Amino acid sequence: MAGTSGSVSTAAPDREFEILCDDDGAGNVTAFLRRYTVDVSGAVVPVDTQLDGTTPYTAAGTVGRCEQPPVPQRPVAVHGVQNTDWSLAANAGTQSVTLMVLGGSVTVTTTEGTITAPAGATLTWSVDGDGIDSELTSTLSIDGTAPAASWLVLWTSQA
Repeated sequence: MAGTSGSVSTAAPDREFEILCDDDGAGNVTAFLRRYTVDVSGAVVPVDTQLDGTTPYTAAGTVGRCEQPPVPQRPVAVHGVQNTDWSLAANAGTQSVTLMVLGGSVTVTTTEGTITAPAGATLTWSVDGDGIDSELTSTLSIDGTAPAASWLVLWTSQA
């Protein structure tokens, strides 16, 4: 039995999407969806719709990329202590905490319970600093009363 092998392919259009904004010059800016289709002949065909992707949209002004409002900048202060117990409850506005255990062991208590961090351990907790998670909350405390324990706690907070 003899035969040939090969592949069969069909050209399919390529589609790309972009959200653009239409500025009518009177302070009204409308976001809409532009779909670019490259057909089998290589022609680029743009189609504008509302953000639902199906309702046609006709631009009324200047079309461009949507500008994002600037993210407000807040100063952040850096703190640090060595061989001193530390608690999140006593440090409101904390955004990140790093514990470095240099010697001995340190007890860390979180909402989930208590752990022992041995020498050489580094633990970090943080938030991204904006929106609903702008600061660490809940239970976090560091107790280094074990003999021969040596550690550093570094943290940042909104200034």
